[in-house]
Amino acid sequence: MSCPRLAAAQCLTAVAGGQSLNRQLPVNEQSLPNQQRPLYRELCYGVLRHYWTLKAALKPCFAKPLKRKDLDIEMLVLVGAYQLRYTAVAPHAAINSCVEACRTVKKKWAAGMVNAILRRCQRDGDELFANLPPAAAVSHPQWLYQAIKKAWPQQAEAILAANNSHPPMCLRVNARQGDRDSYLHALKDSDIEASPCDFAPQGVRLHAPQPVSRLPGFAEGLASVQDEAAQLCTTLLDLKAGQRVLDACAAPGGKTGAILETEANLREVVALDVEDGRLDRVRDNLQRLGLSATLLCADAADTDNWWDGKPFDRILLDAPCSATGVIRRNPDIKLHRRADDIPALVALQRRILDALWQCLSPGGTLLYATCSVLPDENEQQVADFLARHSDAAEAPIEAAWGQARPAGRQLFPAVDGPDGFFYAVLHKR
Repeated sequence: MSCPRLAAAQCLTAVAGGQSLNRQLPVNEQSLPNQQRPLYRELCYGVLRHYWTLKAALKPCFAKPLKRKDLDIEMLVLVGAYQLRYTAVAPHAAINSCVEACRTVKKKWAAGMVNAILRRCQRDGDELFANLPPAAAVSHPQWLYQAIKKAWPQQAEAILAANNSHPPMCLRVNARQGDRDSYLHALKDSDIEASPCDFAPQGVRLHAPQPVSRLPGFAEGLASVQDEAAQLCTTLLDLKAGQRVLDACAAPGGKTGAILETEANLREVVALDVEDGRLDRVRDNLQRLGLSATLLCADAADTDNWWDGKPFDRILLDAPCSATGVIRRNPDIKLHRRADDIPALVALQRRILDALWQCLSPGGTLLYATCSVLPDENEQQVADFLARHSDAAEAPIEAAWGQARPAGRQLFPAVDGPDGFFYAVLHKR
């Protein structure tokens, strides 16, 4: 018999072992009927969002740490405790199904322990979850909690709360096929409630997530799923007819599509990514939109192996980063990311920035972007770049969104609002 709680525990075990949540979710979902999959996904995302809180609160309940080979049992406890603490699931259903799952995986010895811990969680939950360390109370690893508090003392509480929230589903209306108001009417006719995004001119925010099969004209390219923050790139690029544009680190292709939708008469758009498999997603997205670009598989920093020597008028560098601005969409980041990852990412960003700068034509614009909230990857990275390149000048971003920084503009993740993003507009003299 299929069990979404057991499937969730098995998925979480793989994620805790280093697997990406996005890649692991469909693997363990295959054994479940369609009607059980929403619960399965809710459990996976929910446990990861509250992982550090659940771990800290339940630590006193374990007589001793479980062996690594029994990580699936620990995850069953977290799945049950998540339901007891954060959902309206009937306690007996949450407890009994997790206990029974122990027997399903042939670990009957764990059934009594799981039952005892979850019943204590049900009985003494308020006491267990009280007085947790500050980082655990907001379910963040200590290093990340400290980094956010240090960088953004005024905004930290809101950032941490947003990281644990359910993100809104946003769409980008294809400007080549219609306007936002018309698409909002089409959504209304399909009984889908939606509102215009606050800052992205083609952006629509759905009041509740929907399968793309329900979205009017999605298969025909009328709209794409893309967060409002990511959509802002096209306005900042200031695209004009006849330009040659590079989208570096392009996969999965959302921004490539947005560029092509915004200006129909570009000379060429080159979409570059280091992984051929990821370029397949770019290709699929462009095919659905009825658009085309030149796709190249290469390391963006290794220009000798891919650049033809012809300069680009516009370059979008959505740089590899810590992804600390999109934790609510990828809560496994809080398990996988480490403090010592940041210097390596900063060095990689610097290498790509310096390499791509030589590919930009005089008078051209490079838009540097990350989905991070850490200054070392953002404003400090840009300040260091400007210090190295005398032919570079930053153009201040005048906008109603985000916060102006000494270099660039920082957008923070917001509950029911955009993701966390950073942008800096760099002109070549």
